[in-house]
Amino acid sequence: MPTVEFEGHTFNVDEDGFIDSFENFNEAWMRYVKKEEGIEELTEEHRMVIQILQDYYRKNGIAPMVRILSKLTGFKLKHIYELFPSGPGKGACKMAGLPKPTGCV
Repeated sequence: MPTVEFEGHTFNVDEDGFIDSFENFNEAWMRYVKKEEGIEELTEEHRMVIQILQDYYRKNGIAPMVRILSKLTGFKLKHIYELFPSGPGKGACKMAGLPKPTGCV
């Protein structure tokens, strides 16, 4: 399994760059993905989306579908893409430490 080193932390990642386990998520991982995604600043809106994704994952074992994420956050899909340019599945789920979604997130 490939590894990523960032700020003194080593993360195991899959072939798509997703962290190997939700339990290994930390703030350094979030900052790493932020840098990789080209996001200049993590706002409260970013953090809210990440928190909602993590809470949903803890309860259900999967990431929510896009329409559920939109409903839970109160954000239109367009705004979620503005926050996470690579999208809710690749960018937001990756930053939240979730596994790569298998379906339409």
